[in-house]
Amino acid sequence: MQQRAQIQRLTRRSLLLVLIVIQDLVPFLGNLPVGPLSITTMPITVAVIAALFGPLEGTLAGGVWGGLTFIRAFVYPSSALAPLLFTNPLISVVPRLLVGLVAGVVFALIRRWGKIGLAAALSGLVAALTNTVLVLGGIYLFANTPQVAAGYHVDQAHLGVALAAIVGTNGVAEALLTALVVPLLVIPLGRALGRNK
Repeated sequence: MQQRAQIQRLTRRSLLLVLIVIQDLVPFLGNLPVGPLSITTMPITVAVIAALFGPLEGTLAGGVWGGLTFIRAFVYPSSALAPLLFTNPLISVVPRLLVGLVAGVVFALIRRWGKIGLAAALSGLVAALTNTVLVLGGIYLFANTPQVAAGYHVDQAHLGVALAAIVGTNGVAEALLTALVVPLLVIPLGRALGRNK
């Protein structure tokens, strides 16, 4: 019985990680290029995995996403800026690991005191904000170069302002979208998996 449960867990994990790979690699499915940016819907998937299966699975999903971002920056960049930014694992991998971890922990904590919809919405919200703030903060701290600033169409002295504007516009929009979509997926999937108790 224990071996069967372990096989089911490994099969589920493999399928979820394949979903992350497909979403990341298929154009316009996980990354939407807009000018020099690449808007991502990946926090939705990572937050759903973290909410349904816990922080460990969420961290693993985020790690696969971050690893793919890192590899793609070398071989198949999602934008012109990707090779300048995402070849640094502190920008590409670490924030994505934390997306899954934070989403899973927030879901578990809020779920104790609130309804599953609220827990899923807040999990999605913090997943997207974690990604946005840590990636853009990493860019400011570790990739604050004239080339990167030029990619954002500003001089280096104004890179921080440009990144803050992205957090305030694109970041907020991604966070709201993720907060709306995650509960729409977690509630029925959790019910189907018997996890809404």
